Amino acid sequence: MTGLLSTIDSPADLRRLTRAQLPALATELRDFLLHSVARTGGHLSSNLGTVELTLALHYVFNTPEDRIVWDVGHQTYPHKILTGRRERMGSLRQQGGISGFPLRSESEFDAFGTAHSSTSISAALGMAMAAHQKGEDRQAIAVIGDGAMTAGMAFEALNNAGVLDGKLLVILNDNDMSISPPVGALNRYLAQLMSGRFYSAAKQVGKQVLAKAPHLFELAKRLEEQAKGLVVPATLFEKFGFNYIGPIDGHDLESLIPTLENIKLLEGPQFLHVVTKKGRGYDLAEADPVAYHGPGKFDPKVGLQQPATAPKPTFSQVFGRWLCDMAAHDQRLVGITPAMREGSGMVEFHQRFPDRYYDVGIAEQHAVTFAAGLACEGIKPVVAIYSTFLQRAYDQLVHDVALQKLPMVLALDRAGLVGADGPTHAGAYDIPFLRCIPNVSIACPADEAECYRLLSTAYAQDHAVAVRYPRGSGVGTELPTGPEALQGLPFGKGELRRQGQRVAILAFGTLLQPALVAAEALDATVVNMRWAKPLDLELLLEVARSHEVIVTVEEGAIAGGAGSAVLEALQAARLPLPVLQLGLPDRFIEHGDHGKLLSGLGLDAAGIERSVQAWLAPAAVVQGEAS
Repeated sequence: MTGLLSTIDSPADLRRLTRAQLPALATELRDFLLHSVARTGGHLSSNLGTVELTLALHYVFNTPEDRIVWDVGHQTYPHKILTGRRERMGSLRQQGGISGFPLRSESEFDAFGTAHSSTSISAALGMAMAAHQKGEDRQAIAVIGDGAMTAGMAFEALNNAGVLDGKLLVILNDNDMSISPPVGALNRYLAQLMSGRFYSAAKQVGKQVLAKAPHLFELAKRLEEQAKGLVVPATLFEKFGFNYIGPIDGHDLESLIPTLENIKLLEGPQFLHVVTKKGRGYDLAEADPVAYHGPGKFDPKVGLQQPATAPKPTFSQVFGRWLCDMAAHDQRLVGITPAMREGSGMVEFHQRFPDRYYDVGIAEQHAVTFAAGLACEGIKPVVAIYSTFLQRAYDQLVHDVALQKLPMVLALDRAGLVGADGPTHAGAYDIPFLRCIPNVSIACPADEAECYRLLSTAYAQDHAVAVRYPRGSGVGTELPTGPEALQGLPFGKGELRRQGQRVAILAFGTLLQPALVAAEALDATVVNMRWAKPLDLELLLEVARSHEVIVTVEEGAIAGGAGSAVLEALQAARLPLPVLQLGLPDRFIEHGDHGKLLSGLGLDAAGIERSVQAWLAPAAVVQGEAS
C-alpha cells in the first residue's frame, strides 16, 4: 500500500496531517474500504457514508481519551482502519478475526460495544458524567443514525442528558435524506456561527438581560426559534436542553472540522446534525444502498451478481411466502416489523398488502405492545422480529401480551447462531427466556415445510406463539401447496423419525438433520420434538420408558433451554433417566462461518455421535467393573 493511508496506524498519525491532506486521505480510505469489504463481505453502504465523519472526529478529538460511541456499530469500518486494524481487515467477521462491530476487548478506541441500536446516547452520557465525577476534562461523543433515533431509549437518554452537566456531544448521522438546498455555503456558515463561542456567550448574556423583562424574553426566544427553523429541520432537540447545530454536509470536511472544533470548546450537551449518503463514492451502492447494506464477496468492478443457479429459499423467504398466503386467506392478518422489512422477508407482503403492513421503526418494545393493542380489537398480528431483538421487548411480552393472554405470532428469525454477525446477533436465549412465561408457546421447525405449517399452527392459537427459525437456508424441503397449504400441524405434538436402540435423541429445530445422520452410526432413536413448549409429554414419556439414555439437541442455550424442559418433565414423572444436553454452552460464541462454529461446538453429525459415544463410555466402564 502506498499513499497517505499507509502512514496512518493510529489517530495520532492522522492528527499530524494538514487539513489540506484530508480529502486525499478520504479518497484512499473509501477505496480501501470498498475493496476490503468486497473480499470479505460485510456492511458496505453505511461505512462508505461515514468516511469523512470518522476522519473529522479522530482529527479534532483526542481519541481514545475522548470517547466515541458508535450506534449501531456496523458503520465503524473506517474507524477500525484508522485505529490500528487496517492490516487485519482481511479477517473481518471471520473466526479468530476482527469483529464487524465495536468491541471493547479488541481495541482501546472501541469505547463501547454496540450492535443493537439506540444505546449510544445512554452510554456516552454515562461516560460524560463519569468524567465529571472524576474531574477529568474529556469529551463523550455519541454517533447515532436517524433510524436509531426512532427508539424510545434514545429519547430517554436525551431527556436525561438535557438536565445533566456533562461534556456530551450527540451527532445525528442522517443518511436517509438527500442533501437539501439549505445544506450549502450559507448553512455551513450558520452552523459554524451557532457552534462558536461568541454566539454561545451572546445567547447567555441575552438570556440574563431579558430575564428581567419576561415579555421581551419570550419574544426573543420565539424569534430565535423561528429564525433557526428556517435553516434547520426542527428545534425539538433544544427542547431537551441541547444546543442544536446543523444540519451540515457530513461529507464536507471544510464544514465538519471547523464546526467540531467550535463544539469542542462549548460546555453542556451539544447536538450536531450531519447529513450523509449511504454508499457514498461507489455508484452502485449509492443507487441501491439496501442491496449493498451487507453484501457477501463481490467484484467492485462488476457489482453484485445473481448466482448461476437459484439458491434454496431462506427461512426468511419461507416466512414471507406464508405471510402473503395467510394474508390472502384471512383479512384480519397484519404484519409488523421493527425496521427489518428486507431482513425478515416482508418486501412482497408490503407490496401486496400495504394497508396491513406496519414498520414501526427501531422500536421493538412498541412493536410488541402495538401488536397487543391490535389483538385486543380482534386483529391477528404477526410480529416479525429477530430473536436477539425480542430480548429488548421482554417486559412488553410478559406484561402486555402474556398476562392478558393475547394471541399473536412472533416470527423469530435468526434463532441460533448467525455466523459472521457474532454474539450480538445470535438468537441463543429465546427458548430459556420464553418458556418461563405463561401463555407463550414455542415452536421449533426442523425444515422449511415444517416452518410454513407451524406458522399456520401458531396463527390458529388463542395465545402468543413464537416460531423460531435460523438464518439462511435449510435442507431444501418443498413447501406445501394447494388447498391444504395453510393447514397446520398438531399443536404441541412431535413425531418419531427413526426407531433405534438404547439411546433416544430428541431434536429441537434444524439440528434434526445432523441428529438423523448421527443416529445411523449409533443406531439411536430420533424424535423430532417440534415444540419446546408445550413438550409432547406423551411421546417423551413413551420414549423415556423404552430407552436407557436421552440426548437433547438444540441450537440454543443449554442453560434453561429445551433440554432443561425435558429434564424437568422426566423429574416430574419420576423417571430417573440419564440425559445428555447438547446445545450452546454458557459463553458467548464468537463470529465465524456458521457450519464451522457448529462443528467446533460438537453440534454437527460427527460431533453429536462423538458426544454420545463419550457419554456412553463411562457407563460401559462401570458395567465392566461391576461384572
